[in-house]
Amino acid sequence: MSGVLETMLHSEKNAVCCKCKKSVSEAELVKRYFICPECHAYDRIPPRARIEYLTDKDSFNELFCADIDADPISFPGYAEKKAASRKKSGETEAVLCGTARIGGYETCIFVMNSEFMMASMGTVVGDRIASLFEYAIKRKLPVIGYAASGGARMQEGVLSLMQMVKTSIAAKKHSDAGLLFIVCLTDPTMGGVTASFATLGDIIIAEPNALIGFAGRRVIEQNTGGKLPESFQSAEFQLEHGVIDGIVERKDQRDYLTDVLSMHAEKWGVKA
Repeated sequence: MSGVLETMLHSEKNAVCCKCKKSVSEAELVKRYFICPECHAYDRIPPRARIEYLTDKDSFNELFCADIDADPISFPGYAEKKAASRKKSGETEAVLCGTARIGGYETCIFVMNSEFMMASMGTVVGDRIASLFEYAIKRKLPVIGYAASGGARMQEGVLSLMQMVKTSIAAKKHSDAGLLFIVCLTDPTMGGVTASFATLGDIIIAEPNALIGFAGRRVIEQNTGGKLPESFQSAEFQLEHGVIDGIVERKDQRDYLTDVLSMHAEKWGVKA
């Protein structure tokens, strides 16, 4: 291990499980792929830590990381919310983009960051993801995306909804170029992100028990007058109903991605 994971492995800090609220050492979480040792819930992973788990050592090259302070409609309190998110997450926005090697195969990768305004998709997030697809097209590379979001960033008004179109068009152009797009849906992936690029992958996988959907359970029940099953919008429910192609545990994701890239290496132009 190196970088973020190495630092956390030697940390004396504790974290709190998102489900059972038990205190867990950061070092223990790193060893367990951020899975709670008490209740076995999948806790959220910092994007740079996730990239270290998935990619070959020291192969990640960050792209489109300029700190652009977009506030297109001057929404009250938005600047303060973003400043707080930057301080909490250590990142400039809600998605991290770049290139890396996985099992020796060159790829583009993006990881959304739940610690930054619940990984909501505003104009900068949309620009970064669309730019990564464009970068991949020029270099004939696959794209691997890790989605996690509460949806569109409404502090940017209708411009946040336009990112759904922008990212969907970019994914379509990447597909039209004959290139591979793999998506992993993590907890939660909701709203406009689900309704755009997150469900446009050639292969769509998810983590166990991840919440995946568009509108929330309560909104749907209020509008339909019906009672939804307990498993509704879980990764397992989505697999059963054909929305996703598989559920892959965290410890197996690197090997899974390596296998998929190797199977498509010649067809998709992936170079080892």
